[in-house]
Amino acid sequence: MSKLVTRLTSARRQAKAGRGRQAALGPSVMWAIPAVVIYALFALAPILVVVAISFTSWDGVRPAKFVGLENWINLPHIAFLGSSVKIMLVLLVGSILVQLPIGLLLGVWAAGPQRNRAVLCTFFFLPLVLSGVAISIVWRQIMDANFGIPGQFAAIFGGNGNVLGSMEGAIATLLAIGAWGSAPFFGLVFQGAAKGIPQTLYDAAAIDGAGRFRQFFMVTLPQLRATIVMALIFMVVGGLTGFETIMIVTEGGPARKTLTTPLLMYYSAFRDYHLGEGAVIAVLLILAAGGIAVLFAKYSGFDKMESDLEGL
Repeated sequence: MSKLVTRLTSARRQAKAGRGRQAALGPSVMWAIPAVVIYALFALAPILVVVAISFTSWDGVRPAKFVGLENWINLPHIAFLGSSVKIMLVLLVGSILVQLPIGLLLGVWAAGPQRNRAVLCTFFFLPLVLSGVAISIVWRQIMDANFGIPGQFAAIFGGNGNVLGSMEGAIATLLAIGAWGSAPFFGLVFQGAAKGIPQTLYDAAAIDGAGRFRQFFMVTLPQLRATIVMALIFMVVGGLTGFETIMIVTEGGPARKTLTTPLLMYYSAFRDYHLGEGAVIAVLLILAAGGIAVLFAKYSGFDKMESDLEGL
């Protein structure tokens, strides 16, 4: 009996020592296998398939024909590619200038101790539970030239209820839709980050005579640096890949004035059935989004932030 107890005690000690060594070495690589498999199947594999299609001539029905670099050589001659890039960049810059300040201010406000904050946040964050397609359909009905708000109150819009009939009106509408649907998401991100800022920093700033306005610029913004960089990366990647709102609300009009590169990719592949040409545009968008994200992380110092506290 005593031998059995001795063996069990020794086994427990060995198990504890093994767990201690494992904890010292960090998590096992085996824990990463499920995530790696899912990423490989649903991210890397589709990208590789798109790259392969870019070297073919395929209409999606008949067998694909390998054409080598022909689609890539013809890239500069794709109709409306240049103008679509310009429109995409205009919408991207406009989205950043609109969504980032709104999301930042909303998140910082939501992190505070205001009365009825939880009730108001519920209304502000409501678009988060809606799909982008549903939001786009609702806004298209709202902006309808005949039955929507511009049509019913044309005098407010300069006597023209067809707001989507002009380039300026269409772009302004798309920016408004993007801000209404996406700014709450970034507000939620900034809210979580703002709650992680140590109160002692604000106390020290208050002792030095800093008011709320100065505390925001001297304490809050520097502490949210990493989150701001992350939000910018999300905005850039989303601006370079999203197209459903434009397709539903304006369909690239009027007169292709809101035809962005992602929408051009969709039309080339699934409307004109030039899947090889569409795949080339898709690969370029993937490279652009990845490259810009890497540059943001590298030159913003995001990859060098090692503190457990936000921004320190």
